[in-house]
Amino acid sequence: MDDTDHRFPCDQCGADLRFAPAAGALVCDHCGHSVPIEGASPRDRPLEELDFRAGLAAALPETEMEEVRRLKCPNCGAEIEIGGNSHAGECPFCATPVVTGTGPQRRIKPRGVLPFALEERDAHKAMTDWLGRLWFAPNGLRDYARKGRRMDGIYVPYWTFDADTRSTYTGARGTVYYESQTVIRNGQRQRVQVQKVRWTPVSGGVARFFDDVLVLASKSLPKQYTDGLQPWDLADLEPYQPEYLAGFRAEGYTVPLDEGFAEARAAMDRVIRRDVRFDIGGDRQQINTLDTRISDVTFKHVLLPVWLAAYKYRGRTYRFVVNGRTGRVQGERPWSAWKIAFAVLLGLILAAVIGYLAALGQQDGGIVLDLR
Repeated sequence: MDDTDHRFPCDQCGADLRFAPAAGALVCDHCGHSVPIEGASPRDRPLEELDFRAGLAAALPETEMEEVRRLKCPNCGAEIEIGGNSHAGECPFCATPVVTGTGPQRRIKPRGVLPFALEERDAHKAMTDWLGRLWFAPNGLRDYARKGRRMDGIYVPYWTFDADTRSTYTGARGTVYYESQTVIRNGQRQRVQVQKVRWTPVSGGVARFFDDVLVLASKSLPKQYTDGLQPWDLADLEPYQPEYLAGFRAEGYTVPLDEGFAEARAAMDRVIRRDVRFDIGGDRQQINTLDTRISDVTFKHVLLPVWLAAYKYRGRTYRFVVNGRTGRVQGERPWSAWKIAFAVLLGLILAAVIGYLAALGQQDGGIVLDLR
């Protein structure tokens, strides 16, 4: 995905067009000329899936592959796709200066893209509002973020997996019942109800079709941040078109297809175990054996929109991410040492004052009693 493919000259003035989320079209910031994106309309069928085994064997059709050159960050490992004669820049994920050192690579082309719906100003406001709601956050960082540089719009890579599963199991169903027993408490006999469980052997099977199990294909951001941006409206995925990337960056995937599927399979297994427990029923469940047969595995490489800010503040990097569709914010929790110390000191003072007033109240009460 060469960056030159993401540049679209304006027919009116020759400046670069960019994808404008509010307009849902390519817009020229210089003269205001707007160009609609062809095919960007509601679809009557989902995006076509790719065969998982063919992807593992590097046997996908040539139309599903592309040659890219990427800028790799030596600090966080992010790979940002570049083109032209670009050789240096700053990593949008951790604000580290980076220099390219890799040649062209063949990668699986994105099948779908979820276009940005929020403009940068809206994402920036969502981030600063989020920071403003944090207790004990440094005022300097919040002010720096409000007045700081613009956020970067990044298309983050994900895998989605579909699979048909059929599972058989053996286990036991537990039924809770109570028995009356006599116990001695404080030297006295008492009748109490004691809980017991009656186990009955069971066996059976469950089946489930998994659709679009989402797996992050990047290692540049902590997973708890990206997981916190969910849910994503994957039903609105558009067929990949480079026009959606005009004016934005795209991160290349660094989680291979097989590793992505291993994570998806773990997520599927958790759901299957939940299905089995529901199928067993009763008050308690035991799963002794569980065998799952998986078939018809397919996948897609998709790009999801994230607004990103990375600020270096007092020698430390703080990263914040905003869902480019919903405005949901996640990031590193900054703490202000002096605010925490002040709060602790204030708490000690309040505790001392309350204790002093309580002591005075007890003394006054004693005097009243003596007078009577």
